[in-house]
Amino acid sequence: MAYTTINKSTDYFDTKLHNGNATAKTLAYDFEVDMFWTKMRNDAYPHNVFDVVRGNNQRLRTNQTNADGVAGNTVSFGNSSGISLGTDSGNYGTNKTQTDGGSQATYVGWGWKAGGTGSANTDGSINSTVSANTTSGFSIVSYTGTGSQATVGHGLGATPKWIVVKRLQNAEDWAVYHASNGAGTYQSLNTTEAKQTNSNRFNVAPTSSVFTVNTHESVNFAENYIAYCFAEKTGYSKFGSYTGNGSGNGPFVYMGFKPAMIIYKRASDGTNNWSIFDNKRDPHNAIEKQLNPNISDAEGTSSRGDFVSHGFKIRTSSGSVNNSGSTYIYMAFAEAPLVGSNGVTAKAR
Repeated sequence: MAYTTINKSTDYFDTKLHNGNATAKTLAYDFEVDMFWTKMRNDAYPHNVFDVVRGNNQRLRTNQTNADGVAGNTVSFGNSSGISLGTDSGNYGTNKTQTDGGSQATYVGWGWKAGGTGSANTDGSINSTVSANTTSGFSIVSYTGTGSQATVGHGLGATPKWIVVKRLQNAEDWAVYHASNGAGTYQSLNTTEAKQTNSNRFNVAPTSSVFTVNTHESVNFAENYIAYCFAEKTGYSKFGSYTGNGSGNGPFVYMGFKPAMIIYKRASDGTNNWSIFDNKRDPHNAIEKQLNPNISDAEGTSSRGDFVSHGFKIRTSSGSVNNSGSTYIYMAFAEAPLVGSNGVTAKAR
């Protein structure tokens, strides 16, 4: 039985590791990168996010509320072999040679393929510019808010389950919609807060053509915004939730693929960090090399569980991932589908 038509996940998403050298270079992927999220692993530098719609060197930081800023000679798009890294002459933490302590700087870069520089979309009551990849279910959406409830076209042709919105011209929290939390709720990517029940951001569930933004300044003011929208694709991506049991023999989270990357957050209660794990920093089980989108800290080590051929097995009672009775949301991307349309099955790690 085939679980997906995407047999090679690395045509659409991948994680790359590199050492900084303050020299212009290509960080090679199997596709032209349209969204690039990077973090220095061994020093406390911010998480930097770049995308092709905002353009070269335009940097946002997930652990900060800062407005969109120009980050010197750092990251440029249009490289068919991946992403172009600059000299990082402004000390932004994207390609520095050394940490502040003098060690070799090491980096992780998560890259996604969308649809290039973007095109006009008139599906919503607010016109948008959309770079979409309908195969992998990912789009980058630029729009100008009005301050009144509005809809925005996302170009996916499928209903997004995860949407992250950032105000560009002034400081503001990152607003996160997750389908498992539901409409009328939000979380902030830059904070530790649990799910907030408030309809002033995402008061209506998205559809296959638009998402709705209400009147809060984090999603809809008379300014410019960027949104990253993700629809679920069987065997390639999953955006769901699970309930912790508080045991060292934690829940198994079925995904239908061997994960390449997982971002998760305690949602129902508590004030835990967001966490990112991936298969390049941890090529073997157990999964333990952790970065946190809401803080700039260097990579930490804390065993969380195993990536297996069809999901994620939690093996800790830590409250950040497995508090008894708490609900956790996650987003995940595949290393390989459990079974591809080519009949190839995922192998255990």
